[in-house]
Amino acid sequence: MQLGADHVLVRVPATSANLGPGFDAMGLALALHDDLEVELLASDDVVVEVEGEGAGEVPDGEDHLVVRALRHTLDLAGAPRTGLRLRCVNRIPHARGLGSSSAAVVSGIVAARALLADPHVLDADAVLRIATEFEGHPDNAAPAIRGGATLAWRSADGPRAVDLDVDERIEATVLVPDHRLATSRARGVLPAEVPHGDAAFTAGRAGLLVEALARRPELLLDATEDRLHQDYRAAVMAGSAELLRALRAEGLAATISGAGPTVLVLTSGEGTARLDGVLAELIDDVAGWRVLRPGVDAGGAVARRVTGGGGAGPRLAGGGVSASRRARGDMMR
Repeated sequence: MQLGADHVLVRVPATSANLGPGFDAMGLALALHDDLEVELLASDDVVVEVEGEGAGEVPDGEDHLVVRALRHTLDLAGAPRTGLRLRCVNRIPHARGLGSSSAAVVSGIVAARALLADPHVLDADAVLRIATEFEGHPDNAAPAIRGGATLAWRSADGPRAVDLDVDERIEATVLVPDHRLATSRARGVLPAEVPHGDAAFTAGRAGLLVEALARRPELLLDATEDRLHQDYRAAVMAGSAELLRALRAEGLAATISGAGPTVLVLTSGEGTARLDGVLAELIDDVAGWRVLRPGVDAGGAVARRVTGGGGAGPRLAGGGVSASRRARGDMMR
């Protein structure tokens, strides 16, 4: 496969996985984005510039996660190897349960797709499959690619995902602590088995969550209740677990975002206004927490080729389709 561009821009959203009972399956894209600029070089050099989150910490060469994902995708497509210059502007906090690694992987894959002469050789299923190979599971990758809320699973044919409707009244707030937590540590405290009653309870809540997200946000408190993972993880994120319990005691639909330690709160109507007062009492005077209200990202990953003529706003190269929720099904095909 030949390359069809030498300069692309990519934007990928943060994501919150699990949403309480949807463990390793459900996820939500948030309008907090990492931006990536990729230019092909005539030399063999690999230059990575990072601004924002991870600056001075992440690798700056071939070991950079975006470079690895981009290289792997181009190799799968049979494209020739070239030098690379990457400029990463990172806004998604690292190791906080907001899908920063998924955003890096997806941005590399989508950038590679935009560079190809025929981006359609990699459809949405291929992008999700490659991302899942890097991540191990598709719960963050799916909403990062597709936007909105998604339900992802593994089938005999590979990872799959479908979109879930999100009521426009729902607002997302994330409470981000200043300390990090490795996903491996958060997963390491989970038991190999859980009681049947807890599994049945959580399955019922996951089903209810689909309805609450789509049409009945007043059910979000019950719908986000979980017995599979959050209580077990409390020991490695005590502050987040305490905040989670306090918010839920106030009737607010709070969950641990992904593997934590960020706390996600889903509200609507009066609940959004009430959240401000509750937070003022719980964390306003406590150092180390950031309150962000990014909202829901409906479009997912977008990319555009940069040409001498400038061009329009963010679009997925090759598809000619804007990043709207309605058109998302065609963007990667």
